[in-house]
Amino acid sequence: MTNPRKPVGQLAAGQVVLITGAGGGLGRGIALRFAQEGAAVALHCRTAVQAAEEVASAVREAGGRAVVLRADLTVEDECRRVVREAAEWGGGRLDALVNNAGVQPVQALPGMTAADWRAVVDANLTSVFACTQAAADVMRAGERGGTVTHIASVEAGLPAPGHAHYSASKAAVVMHARAAAQEYGPWGIRVNTVSPGLIGREGLAEAWPEGVRRWREAVAVGRLGRPEDVGDACVFLASPLASWVTGHDLVVDGGASARPTW
Repeated sequence: MTNPRKPVGQLAAGQVVLITGAGGGLGRGIALRFAQEGAAVALHCRTAVQAAEEVASAVREAGGRAVVLRADLTVEDECRRVVREAAEWGGGRLDALVNNAGVQPVQALPGMTAADWRAVVDANLTSVFACTQAAADVMRAGERGGTVTHIASVEAGLPAPGHAHYSASKAAVVMHARAAAQEYGPWGIRVNTVSPGLIGREGLAEAWPEGVRRWREAVAVGRLGRPEDVGDACVFLASPLASWVTGHDLVVDGGASARPTW
């Protein structure tokens, strides 16, 4: 693991954390931050196996514990299986789940089919429902409680052209967390969302120069987000420092949403 950072969350030693979509850049950043805090990380991926294995290798080389688990989270039984396997690997415990896996296609609403809509909703929302339900059952049985964090988006409240299905799914993810916080709270489980703004990645500035320019102009801190910025937020929400925080949407966008629109 490169770029060691000061611990921010005071995670209990031996915590087991499942991060879905851990083969992507954002998932990698989240996973490495949890590992840097001393958590054992179960890294879910669907097709990005090599990338997930590289994250696992980085964790192990730094003295941590990691495992890679494959599953198609658009299938309910696969959601339950990956949660079960993560808990079994963790010795019967699962302390935190980060629902990061999802898709973000660009498609105009007038030509969108119901199948197109369902594909995004299943990947971004139904998977969150099923993984959370399965994880909550494990956390309740362990009698330690736990935390669930969904990765939503600033687009949950600020839709972009061509992202109707994506924005709607992320808005529903935010509301799911609020409802789950109420119903799982008595089980000792906190549920929150993190809503990132634009997170930089290799090649983004070349592929979308105008969009990157506009974001940099809009962001109060003058830069795009980094995966570890989102990772810090997830670690905080999973830690005792956030023990009275649940049903909350933590916006991590560098101040872009604070910019006036007039």
